[in-house]
Amino acid sequence: MKSVSSRPPSSPSAAASLEIRGARIATAGGVREGSLWVREGLVAPSPPPDALAVDLPGHLVFPGLINLHDHLTLNAIPNPATFGARPNSYAWIEEFQPFFHEPSFAAARSRPERERAWHGGLKNLLAGTTVAVHHDPWCAAFDEPDFPLEVPRRVGWAHSLRLSGDYGPAVPAAFHATPRGAPFFIHLAEGTDEVAGSELAELDVLGALGANTVLVHGTGLSPEDVVRVVTRGAGVVWCPASNLLTLGATLVPRPLVDAGRLALGTDSRFTGSRDLLAEMKVAAAQSDLAPCEIVRLVTGDAARLLRRPDLGGLSPGQRADFVVLPDPGGDPWEALLRASRADLAAIVRGGRPRVVDPALAKWIERSGVPFSAVRLDGRPKALASALLSVPGAVLLEPGLEIS
Repeated sequence: MKSVSSRPPSSPSAAASLEIRGARIATAGGVREGSLWVREGLVAPSPPPDALAVDLPGHLVFPGLINLHDHLTLNAIPNPATFGARPNSYAWIEEFQPFFHEPSFAAARSRPERERAWHGGLKNLLAGTTVAVHHDPWCAAFDEPDFPLEVPRRVGWAHSLRLSGDYGPAVPAAFHATPRGAPFFIHLAEGTDEVAGSELAELDVLGALGANTVLVHGTGLSPEDVVRVVTRGAGVVWCPASNLLTLGATLVPRPLVDAGRLALGTDSRFTGSRDLLAEMKVAAAQSDLAPCEIVRLVTGDAARLLRRPDLGGLSPGQRADFVVLPDPGGDPWEALLRASRADLAAIVRGGRPRVVDPALAKWIERSGVPFSAVRLDGRPKALASALLSVPGAVLLEPGLEIS
């Protein structure tokens, strides 16, 4: 029986002071049993005073997931599964343009930007993602205090080598404008032809292949290109579902995984998976990676490429973002890989519960956070009420119903 104890918090900081007890805690460092302490939104080395004690026997706790590539405002656009693959992303984008005038596509794109941004945030958070990199111009909604997840602002980006202007800044200028110590993201080698295969060398000539460069997709990278990426200390974001839809192929992840230079992204529902949990399943089907390696791609390895040591784990001083899942026994990584978003028992950001099962509703009540009853894919849940503050975004999310 799960229970919640301790007196109600007396201040916002106390509300984020927790002691999670009785669960198995799974991170890149291994699996341990014991307590997880949270103070002022960070993992603490010892029990904080006046902590809210939450007993979770029979549960697993994982770090919050990191989606290293999403177009957060595109997740309501219908997935064109029958459009077919093209030899590279430029050809796909150009040939798809007429379809944007069809009613379903036009209607999705015409929604207010704030609604579309919040919808992208909800899509990610409901599947356990607490941080997502947005590969498009910044939206004011991301700065709102109750936005569902963190969208890192301190990053550099360019769309690709051959698309700028309406699609984003030119590559050399964007790379050199990237803040010192921050990652620079660019779609690169997104294809299976000579155009894609030549792009890494071209990026290098432009002086934009640095230790902070993160290439999105990389389907056209040759084995020699992969060696160059690893040698330079750069990285790659793998979006296998989107690659298979638009290109009919995807990269071989093993060399990059072994070097710790690969992370996972969803590339939005327009061309990619429903969410990061679904993308993990595609990654497993398209590789020889073990479940623990796939979970690393959305936790510790993703944090490394993002250059955010405060994320991706549950060590003292790191952000208290975590996901709770019923423990079926056995390999915890396999349990997370099998899970759907409705299976998640709780999603926590900065020590504050955002989504919980009804059996844990007292956790939200004692934390001082208002919550609302909803159904998620047919299962009852409690959501922090602030997550429902943009009704248009809620209506855009299939499977989310306000009770």
